Amino acid sequence: MERKTERIYFENAYKVKFEAEVIESLTYENRPAVVLDKTCFYPESGGQPADHGTLDETEVVDVQEEQGRIIHILEGKVPSGKVRGLINWQRRFDHMQQHSGQHILSQCFARLYNAKTLSFHLGAEYSTLEIEKSGLTDEEWKKVEECANAALFSDRKVATRFVQEEDISKVPLRKPPQKKGVIRVVEVEDFDYTACGGTHVRRTGEIGLIKITKWDRIRGHVRLEFLCGGRALHDYDKKNEVLRNLTKKFTVAEADVPDAVEKLTAELKTWKKENISLRKNLARCEAEDLLKQAEKGILKKVFTGKAREDLRSLALNIIHEGEYVVLFGNRSGEEVHVVLACSESLPYDMREFVSDVMEAVEGKGGGRPSLVEITGTKGDNLETVLDGLYSKLI
Repeated sequence: MERKTERIYFENAYKVKFEAEVIESLTYENRPAVVLDKTCFYPESGGQPADHGTLDETEVVDVQEEQGRIIHILEGKVPSGKVRGLINWQRRFDHMQQHSGQHILSQCFARLYNAKTLSFHLGAEYSTLEIEKSGLTDEEWKKVEECANAALFSDRKVATRFVQEEDISKVPLRKPPQKKGVIRVVEVEDFDYTACGGTHVRRTGEIGLIKITKWDRIRGHVRLEFLCGGRALHDYDKKNEVLRNLTKKFTVAEADVPDAVEKLTAELKTWKKENISLRKNLARCEAEDLLKQAEKGILKKVFTGKAREDLRSLALNIIHEGEYVVLFGNRSGEEVHVVLACSESLPYDMREFVSDVMEAVEGKGGGRPSLVEITGTKGDNLETVLDGLYSKLI
């Protein structure tokens, strides 16, 4: 019978160093792994990622559970016999802050709006909760955050205990347990009771801060992103830096940044409209000049650094002036852009040339009979490509 691993993290989530014995060496998903007689390493479970750390000098890059065995997936030499384990505490404590914060957030939604937590995921940058609620107003968002942080500021005790299945009905759990047998309960003093196997802080004050950063609808429910503790502080630092930079650029006080941005946005819209109008006029003028160079109703030219939309606009202006064929190419950095166009009254289908041009410029494209566009990466032979098309048309 396979030996189960003693889980030290159940007894003490703050213990980061331990000694154990390797009782099994194996390959797990094509990577070396070991099973220990006891461990502080938390395996991926319940929305919480696995701990990382070392066994002697070997990196532990993942931890999984199978039938009571805690499998430590390794990056390097497989140890044997007695080993010394070391948990990455920064990662562990971050997960403790996020997971404990999730329990509190879920309880706030349950208390304030009778909204159940449907799922939880602790990600590398932020955590998510799916709540059985159709939407979330700004006022509700604020109330949930206030409720959650009040539970932190009161510095409530967080304790864990194991409860026999026949006694679990005596515990006011927020939701029924999904497992049978002995149930591990995480209790936030006078606030929340949840069946959970994760690692948690000792007191809510250690979570520091809970901040909801965004929410959207999914499957008719609310899916929100949140940050706790160090993550919330880091997020505040980043956003505060953005705000400081904006105050410098706009030369305004922090409170005036929104008005400054709104003013600049309005001005930008006006400038864009004026710019579009000027570019259209420029395209018409440029088209008039190029029409003088047309030979046998065909205009062929290679440009450098012209914007894609300007090249298209120029071609359209020309074919709308009369019965013309346009063979335009443009080099812009490492990109090549080809526009082939003809007046709709002419008996040509410019799509017939697409495959040859795509092969020549190593690109892709398409369009309609009177206008096709191809974008590629090979532009050294652009003049030769257009010359070849010209020869086919005359």
